[in-house]
Amino acid sequence: MCELLGMSANVPTDIVFSFTGLMQRGGRTGPHRDGWGIGFYEGRGLRLFQDPAASIDSEVARLVQRYPIKSEVVIGHIRQANVGQVCLANTHPFSRELWGRNWCFAHNGQLVDFTPEPGLYSPVGDTDSEAAFCDLLNRVRRAFPEPVAVQMLLPVLVSVCAEYRDRGVFNCLLSDGDWLFSFCSTKLVEITRRAPFGPARLKDADLTVDFQAETTPDDVVTVLATDALTDNEKWIQHQPGDWTLWRRGERIADGKA
Repeated sequence: MCELLGMSANVPTDIVFSFTGLMQRGGRTGPHRDGWGIGFYEGRGLRLFQDPAASIDSEVARLVQRYPIKSEVVIGHIRQANVGQVCLANTHPFSRELWGRNWCFAHNGQLVDFTPEPGLYSPVGDTDSEAAFCDLLNRVRRAFPEPVAVQMLLPVLVSVCAEYRDRGVFNCLLSDGDWLFSFCSTKLVEITRRAPFGPARLKDADLTVDFQAETTPDDVVTVLATDALTDNEKWIQHQPGDWTLWRRGERIADGKA
């Protein structure tokens, strides 16, 4: 199965450290060799990098690793294909415009016999993941033809994700650049780093960072991942059905489907 990576921060923050750990799992310490992608929000803009090659072998991944892009919301993904061929069109994360904003989505899991109703949004590739993203946006658009606050949107997001979960495995990250939403079907972990900061050591690479030297006392950064990326920090495990909503590094809503 695939692995997810997400970040919500209260100041523009680079995710080089976490991305360095994740890319090792794309062919060196893990089997996820079927492509990778990462999206960085800059205001309403979305800077998206994707490559159907294994992240451990990807020159594009090495570029991202060397280029410390700062963002308040990030969604990343490494793929182990189970539905759809290995190609750029099937590489997460996927993006679409809704209400004048770029929405970004990544999925870990597999949906069985998933044939959603057609709508305005249609998949470009042939994955169940992109089909689910398009179906979710179609449902949101039908429920709310005009933009609404995320608090009004949450019941629709949660109910649709719960329905997908009934069809298989559906762990996901979703954002419009302002907030970051997560849904856990089987496996997702989180960590929030805030003052006093300390050192963090990657599980998959020989790399340690002292965040105290890289941050200010007011910084708040939350990282979400399929599996813990460090081995000297306490990551919080989500339970099946848990959903969370983040803004500027803080949890602003959560619940269980």
